[in-house]
Amino acid sequence: MSTITVPATTGQRLLSIDVLRGVTVGFMILVNNNGNNDLAYRALNHSPWNGFTPTDLVFPTFLFIMGISLVLSSGARIERSGGRDRTGITVSHTLRRFALLVFFGLVVNGFPYFHLSTLRVYGVLQRIAVCYLLASLLLVLTRRASAFVVVTVALLVGYWVLLRWMPVPGHGLPVRDFPLLDRDINLCAWIDRHVFPHRLFEGTRDPEGLLSDLPSLASTLLGVLTGLWLRVARSQQAKALGMAAVSIVLLLAGQAWNLSFPINKKLWTSSYALYAGGWSLLLLAITYYLVEVRGVGKSNERSSLWPALALGTNAITAYVLSELLSSAVSVFHVNAQQSFQQWIYGRVFEPIVNPAFGSMAYSIVFVLVCWVPVWVLYRRKIFLKL
Repeated sequence: MSTITVPATTGQRLLSIDVLRGVTVGFMILVNNNGNNDLAYRALNHSPWNGFTPTDLVFPTFLFIMGISLVLSSGARIERSGGRDRTGITVSHTLRRFALLVFFGLVVNGFPYFHLSTLRVYGVLQRIAVCYLLASLLLVLTRRASAFVVVTVALLVGYWVLLRWMPVPGHGLPVRDFPLLDRDINLCAWIDRHVFPHRLFEGTRDPEGLLSDLPSLASTLLGVLTGLWLRVARSQQAKALGMAAVSIVLLLAGQAWNLSFPINKKLWTSSYALYAGGWSLLLLAITYYLVEVRGVGKSNERSSLWPALALGTNAITAYVLSELLSSAVSVFHVNAQQSFQQWIYGRVFEPIVNPAFGSMAYSIVFVLVCWVPVWVLYRRKIFLKL
């Protein structure tokens, strides 16, 4: 990991991207750290299986923004090099970032005891790493929007074919022999149990499993396509309107596919990728219009959007910090029955109004605790890059 100090503002950077990334990471930390998951508001928990809650929008939005950033950062590199660096990002640079993301993902999974015999290999950072690697390599090969449309469609349709029409060994054919998207009898879970037995987040399955990296990559490529759109020679108003229009198409397509291939975050179904992508694009269109077109929060001296920018410009740092802190407060016990997290929630937060509200209050305080260090980095114009 390297430390980069940069000016407070740059001409190439879109403030709206950093703002949306910051809001996304902040919400990710919030929903990952409920005071009590069983008592939390439904909107602050993932859907148990089929279905969709606001929490299910967090991860695909992060991948979507990453896809945009890949295009914009590589485009800026081409401009700085006078057009000589036509690939935008070197393979060695991509592989280095991939390896670091996987490494920090394993650290997050293992902290603080690192039981290697049962260490979970999959994870959020690992999925980010895979999608980053594959999307970056595709950008090395081509920057044609049509090529990315074809790959995205192929990933989503191919994944549907695999889960709907591919027999699961020992169980038969989906729909005919067992329900489509059965929790344990599905191709994703079967593969994960054979690739990494006894290392899965939910025992018999893993929400960041191997096969569902395919539609997750499609979510990232929706961001790549958006990044390519943001670099075309159009007015900012036209770009915002175009994103809003496409977002409606994606939302409708996701809902239509949901009728036969249910929206499911844990399996990252194709309908889920489209539906979540529609919401991500709509949020970006709104943020882009407010910040870039209307100038909301912008000033010559300092942006009033700095609370979100502090998280958005050190997003991975904030996430890793939150996961390590979450593990620490859960492992440290104040007595034989209670961890520090359970103790402080029960003593301080649960009595506030009602347990659900107290759970949310705990989450908000947790976010603020994680925000302070990245705010200090932001104030000093230090951005930690993998």
